[in-house]
Amino acid sequence: RLELRCERAGAELRLDAHPALAVSRAALLPPPGGPGDAAGQALPVESRPFASYGSALHIALPQAPRAGQLLTLLIDYEAGEGPGVCWLSPEQTAGKQKPYMYTQGQAVLNRSFFPCFDTPSVKFTYSATVKVPEGFTAVMSATSWEKQKDNTFVFKMSQPIPSYLIALVVGDIVSADVGPRSRVWAEPCLIEAAKKEYDGVIEEFLEVGEKLFGPYVWGRYDILFMPPSFPFGGMENPCLTFVTPCLLAGDRSLVDVIIHEISHSWFGNLVTNATWGEFWLNEGFTMYAQRRISTEVYGLPYTCLEAATGRALLRQHMDATGEDHPLNKLRVVIEPGFCLFLGVNPDDTYNETPYEKGYCFVSYLAHLVGNQSKFDAFLQAYVNRFKFQSITADDTLGFFLEYFPDLKEKGVDSIPGFEFDRWLNVAGWPPYLPDLSPGQQLMRPADELAELWAADGLNMEAIEAVDIMGWRTYQLVYFLDQVLQKSPLPEGNVERLSKMYPKISKAQNAELRLRWCQIVLKNNLEAEYSKVKDFLHSQGKQKYTLPLYRAMWGGSEATRALAMEIFSATAPQLHVNVQNYVKKILGLGGAE
Repeated sequence: RLELRCERAGAELRLDAHPALAVSRAALLPPPGGPGDAAGQALPVESRPFASYGSALHIALPQAPRAGQLLTLLIDYEAGEGPGVCWLSPEQTAGKQKPYMYTQGQAVLNRSFFPCFDTPSVKFTYSATVKVPEGFTAVMSATSWEKQKDNTFVFKMSQPIPSYLIALVVGDIVSADVGPRSRVWAEPCLIEAAKKEYDGVIEEFLEVGEKLFGPYVWGRYDILFMPPSFPFGGMENPCLTFVTPCLLAGDRSLVDVIIHEISHSWFGNLVTNATWGEFWLNEGFTMYAQRRISTEVYGLPYTCLEAATGRALLRQHMDATGEDHPLNKLRVVIEPGFCLFLGVNPDDTYNETPYEKGYCFVSYLAHLVGNQSKFDAFLQAYVNRFKFQSITADDTLGFFLEYFPDLKEKGVDSIPGFEFDRWLNVAGWPPYLPDLSPGQQLMRPADELAELWAADGLNMEAIEAVDIMGWRTYQLVYFLDQVLQKSPLPEGNVERLSKMYPKISKAQNAELRLRWCQIVLKNNLEAEYSKVKDFLHSQGKQKYTLPLYRAMWGGSEATRALAMEIFSATAPQLHVNVQNYVKKILGLGGAE
């Protein structure tokens, strides 16, 4: 049921939908308390082609409503086969006993879940009643949640949000409190691990976020640990962030990943990009906010080290696509309607550029201000000015210049080489890079240690003088990235390294496991191939799965055989997109 306000007169309503969505009837309901048939007046409805990722639902109204008029529309439909609704078999879950379903709306997939205005430029409140079979629980991205009789759940989201943030999960899930306004949700076999890992941590991050960016307006901040086949790291659905179970490292070493999703509570969910062509307004600001919170909690050197790994990912991405690829602009042209410019589907704007180049642009704005607390105050004013709205980069930059009139006077928007227009509309490497040198104090020891391990004769005295027990995740990740670059190492070195650092070679932390598996493969360390197998059996996150299949397929006969063996055993537990990507790597004719 859609409650609509007419913005300007017109006799046809167009909604986003999908060929997988079967509409049986549309009707105009009488005004509340007014005369008329409660079933409403049936309306002609027609589905027409729109784009590769969806169709348009044309609904003819009996007469053109006047501007400002309120209408209530009822649409009877059936959904379930579309790309936004994921059905998992029991073997794709952690418990392996019961099926599971979840929806993923970003960027343009929720049109296959319900007919709507599937654009981030429109925000609305919603409510839902969900009836599920016995033994299952439903949760949604909503501010209130109530269980009624007959296993029926009622949800309300009282703050306006864009369509892509509506999310539903139905599965065998339970919850545990981990803070005054936070609980974790997970399958029963994971709930203890989730509670142990996150107890007391989320509140600290939320409080720092509130101090920096203003009140947290969503009430609760809950986290749902998805089944292992969930292909993403996290999805910032309001009140209920979805995350990969890979974050359960057992030693709290990956909890800072949640800071990114928490930062979306202000940047993305509260102030939203009006179009997917300016996705950097969501992600660039969120990366900046994440690193501000991280600096407050973990200090500047560690945050700079994490940002350096991000910059390396941007470099890899731009090397792979070519710097001048049109997706390496912050403002990507997505033509609405007709054929999409360069075939750009809004989902394809998802890459490192909006995150890391966007972060560089926000850092450049902070650099122009030249004073961290003044820039923090600006961010808080920006959130307050645009909360619950969808905006463009012109709105953001206009507000920046209005807030700092002295900078506007100086013409900072058109400094040669750093013009705001160049930042937005020219593809390529960021014109300005923030100074990450405070991270050097953590990088230097890691660089030196990697050098020692790559040497022909190992200097064990020098190696034993370095104590890595106190190193945090990103310092170890940085060290392993250097070792991987220097691989294959001289004969016998990797075996020694493995024995010397069980903290690395026996880690439960997914970021460390990924890199250790890559090192094992690059050095043909057959004694530890079982670790590659165990890791790929334990999860199906795209970011971890594809690089390992690429490494196996690019290696020896033995590693190619290993790839085939692992894939034939794990394919049923992978998300269908990930299955197809792996098939393509292994030359099994997977989809593009």
